[in-house]
Amino acid sequence: MEHHSRIVPVAAEYYEPLAVVVSSEDDGKMVRNVLERRLGVSRKLLSRLKLTELGITVNGERVYTNDRVATGDLVVIRMEQEESDDILPEQMALDIVYEDKDLLIVNKPPGLIVHPTQGHYTGTLANGVVHHWKSRGEKVRFRPIHRLDEETSGLVAIAKNPYIHQQLSEQLQAGEVNKRYRAYVYGSPVAAKGTVDEPIDRDTDNPHLRVVRADGYPSVTHYEVEAVYGGGAAAKVRIKLETGRTHQIRVHMKHIGCPLIGDKLYGFAGEEAEGGSPELEAAVQRQALHAAILSFKHPITGEQMTFEAALPDDLQQLEAALLALE
Repeated sequence: MEHHSRIVPVAAEYYEPLAVVVSSEDDGKMVRNVLERRLGVSRKLLSRLKLTELGITVNGERVYTNDRVATGDLVVIRMEQEESDDILPEQMALDIVYEDKDLLIVNKPPGLIVHPTQGHYTGTLANGVVHHWKSRGEKVRFRPIHRLDEETSGLVAIAKNPYIHQQLSEQLQAGEVNKRYRAYVYGSPVAAKGTVDEPIDRDTDNPHLRVVRADGYPSVTHYEVEAVYGGGAAAKVRIKLETGRTHQIRVHMKHIGCPLIGDKLYGFAGEEAEGGSPELEAAVQRQALHAAILSFKHPITGEQMTFEAALPDDLQQLEAALLALE
């Protein structure tokens, strides 16, 4: 392909372009092979880019993904800006831990749903984030990398364009995103440090619940006891997930005889449940689970980034109540 440096002006409706210069190693290769190897662009994203006028250019000219390139060629991809038109913007206080042009990290409070669902079209984290971006004049679609239960507090990562979402999702699938939780449970695990490797699936009698069952999906939870209270009446546990099944931590902790304090589905907080401590249940009005640490490699800079969210007020109050058991 003829080599020249003219770049097509980028219209406002595109995100900041990503570019690579073809190395001698990629001389003569097809555009898609270069983008897959150098940027890790998925075939799904390539298919989207092909349909965009300035989606893929080489030296400023639109190309097809099977066109071939030469050493020194400048390959550029541009993604069209998108908005979540189906999510109503709603002003709310957001605890933003980090934000750049590519991603947003938010410390979610308990009682907040991440994404609108049937019956919950407003009052979600997505509504607040969309308002935040619109107020700054940013055209961004809400793309969470992972989700937390409504009553679980802590860190949520949100991608600001399709490429970042793809890259972080792949890191998540490969186990390269380090998510660490803190949980307060009744009792104390027999082993101070261990792994719960038990499959999880829906409860056949109640599809809203998950249970450990032999024919379930592989589910692995690593835990380490951080503190024991009241001579073993309760414990603070550090947890790292190897898989991310719905309600996984809550189900696995219940399975080993240590349900989360305040858990209305799997603990002693339900109307018909017996056991637990009225004092501790009164100290926290939700399952005592907090997504405390989030670590991953930034898809653009390659930097290893680690974020930490302090315990929210209600869990600090619970810990004070636990310390009083001593």
